Amino acid sequence: MEKEVHEQYEYARRRLRQKKVLYFHFVLFLLGSLFLFIANRFFGFGEGTSQNWCIWGITIWLFLFILHFIKVYITDRFMNKKWEREQIDRLVALQQKRISQLESSINEENENKI
Repeated sequence: MEKEVHEQYEYARRRLRQKKVLYFHFVLFLLGSLFLFIANRFFGFGEGTSQNWCIWGITIWLFLFILHFIKVYITDRFMNKKWEREQIDRLVALQQKRISQLESSINEENENKI
């Protein structure tokens, strides 16, 4: 029982850390986007370019943040330790079934030869 409680605690601690890092990434994204926008508009960085480079930078950063969000709230939420154990058990059962089929076919061949 104590092992199960410890696993639950470790899972909760890991999820909390993931969410904390995600929130930090969001704040960093907001501040970084604001900095890029101000640098482009008011300080004249990138005046030689015809495009708004800060929009491209913010868009790429937003895409990376969305991937991080998906990893934390969708992927890791469903594919946790319990899911891993279930998949391993399923694969082991399939392997055992295949081994038993091979053994039975080998036994049948041996019986037919005798």
